[in-house]
Amino acid sequence: MSPPSARGRPEAHPELQAFVARFRDATPYIQAFRGRTFVVACDGQAVADPAFPALIRDLALLHSLGVRLVLVHGVEPQMEERLRREGIRPREVDGRRVTDARTLACLKEAAGTVRVEIEALLSMGHARLPGTRPAPIRVASGNFVVARPLGVRGGVDFQHTGEVRRIDAEAIRRLLDEGAVVLLPPLGYSPTGEVFHLEATELAPTVAASLQADKLLCLVAARGVPGSGRRLLRQLSLGEAEARLQTPRPTLATELRAWLEAAVAACRQGVRRAHLVDRRLDGALLLELFTRDGVGTMVCTDVYEGTRRATVEDVPGILELIAPLEAAGVLVPRSRERLELEIGRFTVVSRDGRIIACAALHPFPRQRAGEIACLAVHPQYQGAGYGSALLARLEEEAQELGLEQVFVLTTRGAHWFQERGYHPTGVEALPVARRRLYNWRRGSKVYVKLLGAEKKRPG
Repeated sequence: MSPPSARGRPEAHPELQAFVARFRDATPYIQAFRGRTFVVACDGQAVADPAFPALIRDLALLHSLGVRLVLVHGVEPQMEERLRREGIRPREVDGRRVTDARTLACLKEAAGTVRVEIEALLSMGHARLPGTRPAPIRVASGNFVVARPLGVRGGVDFQHTGEVRRIDAEAIRRLLDEGAVVLLPPLGYSPTGEVFHLEATELAPTVAASLQADKLLCLVAARGVPGSGRRLLRQLSLGEAEARLQTPRPTLATELRAWLEAAVAACRQGVRRAHLVDRRLDGALLLELFTRDGVGTMVCTDVYEGTRRATVEDVPGILELIAPLEAAGVLVPRSRERLELEIGRFTVVSRDGRIIACAALHPFPRQRAGEIACLAVHPQYQGAGYGSALLARLEEEAQELGLEQVFVLTTRGAHWFQERGYHPTGVEALPVARRRLYNWRRGSKVYVKLLGAEKKRPG
């Protein structure tokens, strides 16, 4: 019996087909995130937002998928309201609040109220089928943060304003092992029984580092870190993020800068990835975690370290890297002279002074297109994400140049590029100047990717 023809196969409604495609795309992330520890951080304004219950529902969904969650939250607007009610005028010095006894009382009251509200929302449990009982989520909080006073600085006694001394990570891990969501307000405790006011932007990275969390997710009132032309930067290496913070002219809003500093602090302490996610966007956490391109800015420490623009001194290392691939017919042979002329187009990844990956971007500005060429990763480092990271870096560079699409010519990497959002096209789609150089005897396949929202990042 012959198989049924594709023409006779029933097709679902386009919206249902789109759902199936999205669900399939999300499946690898669902599998990868099960059992992982995520620290989610937000300020008190996020808690006060009418959209906060929807955010809690998304956290409950993550919990149901096996993600271990720690929620660090602020209480500034809630505390401000109580201060106004009591007629207390808060004092700030160099952007840091001085917490006297009366302010501390308002802080405790605000923290207690916010905690109850979050616990109540999480008590609604996971999404459930009609007619079934809810599965409540257990919430745990406690004196897991050991703090010390900020002390006297510049002649000002900050009193009950403190800084983190250490985190009782083992106690938090035990609660996570038992399936609880751990809730941490901006409070710290001293061995002598004192209570201190902490900044959520300082507490969150310390918690993430102490737990060796897989991710720090910072919920901010912005799309993420803007690039040139206010284009969203979807990923930054740790070095790039630090450079953004050190620019002479501040280009970031105060809140966004504070959370970017938190992301950098977490990555410096060993957290592999920190995300800045727009809390105003419904479902932003899910879109950031379970879609191929995400919706915010991700700061990374792992495969991005050592990535830089190539120089003439890198030519011998690149030649050594690509020689076996040229011999095998995977890459087009390049002479030393040609490589020296094109070196400004290359980006490399170096480790201990050795070039372990390289790729080049050749722009065609009139067609708003660019060719990604000579992508190579040393065999000892394949499978570690260097190729994907390098490809993403060049796609970001292409966007910064105002290009609308990138293309590749490949003889053996078709599936790899397709998995990263590239689609097959014909030779006729190449820019005219590139089409004239096409080697028909080699017969490379052409794949293209539209830039913009479609940008794959590591999970």
